[in-house]
Amino acid sequence: MKVMLRQNSVGHLVVYVAKKDLEEEVVSQVEEENEKILTLANGWELAIAGLTDPIQLPQTVEAKRIA
Repeated sequence: MKVMLRQNSVGHLVVYVAKKDLEEEVVSQVEEENEKILTLANGWELAIAGLTDPIQLPQTVEAKRIA
């Protein structure tokens, strides 16, 4: 699914999923092999491949929901 990554007004990373009309703050990030696992405030976990550090914001990326 396509998601948009951006920063909110207090500087936290936020994920917006247009198809679900969902906007949630990222509460944790884990680096695994060649992808980042982002855990959202609602409990979702998204795997995103190819993100560089530091993350260029805003950007739209392809993500896979794993939990």
